[in-house]
Amino acid sequence: MRNIALVTWVAEVVVQLKPVVNDPQGLVVRDGLRRLGFTGVRAARIGKHVELEVEADSEQDARESVAAMCEKLLRNPVIEDYRIDSVRATAEGRA
Repeated sequence: MRNIALVTWVAEVVVQLKPVVNDPQGLVVRDGLRRLGFTGVRAARIGKHVELEVEADSEQDARESVAAMCEKLLRNPVIEDYRIDSVRATAEGRA
């Protein structure tokens, strides 16, 4: 059995519709912003921001675990893409 203290990592993930998928919510936001006078808004895409706390031995292990979560549950691979914006150790995870 390994005697390594696991670190708590916070991962920030963005899940968005693929560029080829119509985004009706984004169209409504774009049109609403234009009506409010923000005429320079050409497009808006709406997605999900997911923050996960995971325990892992290393940042790489945490990142791989989060990627597996995205592949298996957090996104619909037919219509959505995802990106992992950051993975950082929490203050308590480093103690």
